Amino acid sequence: MTAHEGATVLVVEDEPSIADVLTIALRYHRFEVLTAGTVRQALTLAERTRPRAPGSARAGGTPIDLALLDVMLPDGDGRALGRELRLRQPDLAVVFLTARDAPAEIVGALGFGDDYITKPFNIDEVVARITAVLRRTRPADALPRRPPLRYGDLELDETTYSARRAGHTVELTPTEYALLRFLVRNGGRIVTKEQLLRHVWQYEHTPAESTVVETYISYLRRKLEPLGPPVIQTRRGVGYGLA
Repeated sequence: MTAHEGATVLVVEDEPSIADVLTIALRYHRFEVLTAGTVRQALTLAERTRPRAPGSARAGGTPIDLALLDVMLPDGDGRALGRELRLRQPDLAVVFLTARDAPAEIVGALGFGDDYITKPFNIDEVVARITAVLRRTRPADALPRRPPLRYGDLELDETTYSARRAGHTVELTPTEYALLRFLVRNGGRIVTKEQLLRHVWQYEHTPAESTVVETYISYLRRKLEPLGPPVIQTRRGVGYGLA
């Protein structure tokens, strides 16, 4: 559930808690992330990262691949900001965040941007939508391809976010993929429930009553075990790892 390693996302959101959650999740999925809380800050960042024009002595930085824009900002309208950013970089992908789900708002967002997401949102959905938008809007040969992650007969493609076991495709949700990837990256080590909650679900404080890890481990087992011997092991009182 990321687009492509090295893709740069500009997050423009004036609520610090939401901006922090988005930044942590996107960086976990290997995006480069720039953040701004106002229209003015966003335009300043865009100016600094605009690529240098051919023949110009002006230094330029890496261009922004996608802008994730809150529609309502303290010093302006996110849609107007999106238009201004597109004038500066015509191939920029734009996704809007909005607390409004009225049909007119949705039509307005889709009439200009590449997608929209309503608040409150699921962070997995945000990452998946950004991934989908970048796949549609960026040429495949312009995006770096990452080597697959492997452990035993498991193979995870980090460019397409697909999974295979023993040569068979395994259909995973974004959260299932993120959970399996964290286990694969840790090889045969046992990781605790607290580590999984922090790295996969971005929980800063572990809810004592949370059963989300156990639930998703059971989902993974249900999908992986028909294709081979049990691969996820449970260390009671400690956590989980790959056999």
